[in-house]
Amino acid sequence: MTLTPELPGEMNCVVLDGFGGPDVLKPGKRPMPTFGADEVLIKVAAAGVNRPDVLQRTGNYTPPPGASDLPGLEVAGTIAAIGNAVKDWKTGDQVMALVAGGGYAEYCAAPAPQCLPVPKGFSMVEAGAVPETFFTVWTNVFERGHLKKGETFLVHGGSSGIGTTAIQLAHLFGAKVITTVGGADKAEACRKLGADLAVNYREADFVEAVLKFTDKKGVDLILDMVGGDYINRNLACLGLDGRLVQIAFLQGAKAEINLASVMMKRQTITGSTLRPRSVAQKGEIAAALKSQVLPLFEAGKAKPVIYKTLQLAEAAEAHRLMESSAHIGKIVLTV
Repeated sequence: MTLTPELPGEMNCVVLDGFGGPDVLKPGKRPMPTFGADEVLIKVAAAGVNRPDVLQRTGNYTPPPGASDLPGLEVAGTIAAIGNAVKDWKTGDQVMALVAGGGYAEYCAAPAPQCLPVPKGFSMVEAGAVPETFFTVWTNVFERGHLKKGETFLVHGGSSGIGTTAIQLAHLFGAKVITTVGGADKAEACRKLGADLAVNYREADFVEAVLKFTDKKGVDLILDMVGGDYINRNLACLGLDGRLVQIAFLQGAKAEINLASVMMKRQTITGSTLRPRSVAQKGEIAAALKSQVLPLFEAGKAKPVIYKTLQLAEAAEAHRLMESSAHIGKIVLTV
C-alpha cells in the first residue's frame, strides 16, 4: 500500500461497546485502517446509515471474515492513499464506495472495484447515501428480479432508503410502481418520486389494493423487506410468472406457504444478501451502476432522498431516528 507522511496514526470513529440499544454506539479512536494492494483508503466526508447497521449493533449481523468490526456500509470522500495494484483511481479522487464495514470513521478502506466517482452536481452527503441502497436495488430488482419496461412492480416500505431508491429506478426504467407506506405524508413523498399507487397499510389491505389496481392480474415483481405474514400476502399479489425477491425479514424469516399456488401461477421466490458477496461480484454491480444509473444522476433524473444529517459522534441518535421509522429516505453521518 502507498501511504503519505501527512496521514495521522489514528482516527476518530464510532465503536460498538457491546450489543444492544443505540447507546452502545460510542465515539472512539482506532489506528488507521490497513488496506490491501487492490484497495483504496478514503478520507470520509459522509457515511450512510442503514438497517443492517442496526442489526449489527444488536448482534444479529456479524461482519464477514476480514471486514472491519466498525459499523457502516457506505461512504463518500476523497482518496487519501491507494494500494500498489490500483490502476483506476489516484489520490485526490472523490469517490463513493460500498464497504463491508468501517464506514463510521474518519478513514475507511474500500476495494477499488466497489468505488464509483461522485456524480457531477452531488454533494458528499448525497454521494454517501448512494452505494448501499443503489447496489442493493440494482442487483435485486433488475438482475435477480428481471424488472422490464411495462411491468408492474410492488416495493414495500416505500419511504425507506431502499424504497425511495427502488421507486425512482423502477419508474425511470418504465415500470408501473406500487408501494406500501405507513402514513399520508410518506404516501405523498412516494408519489412525487414516481409511485403510481401508494397504499397506507395502516388504513387499507395492500393485497386488495394491488389486485384492484391491476384488474386482478397481480404484479410482476415484488421487493420485500418485511417477511413474516407478508410472504403469503405477497404471493397473493403476484400474477402469472411473478417474482418475489426477499432482501430482509423485519417481521421474521419463517412462514408456512401453499406451494400449489406457486406452481399454478409459475411464481418464483428468490432473495439475496449483499454484504457477504465477493469483491468481484460487487464490482460487477458497480460497473452496471456506472453505465446505467450514473447518467441518470448527472442528468438530474435521480438522487438519494436525504432526510437528515448528523455528526459522526451522533451515531446513536441516528440509530434512534432510524428505529422510529419517522424518516423518509436516508440518514447520513457527516465527518
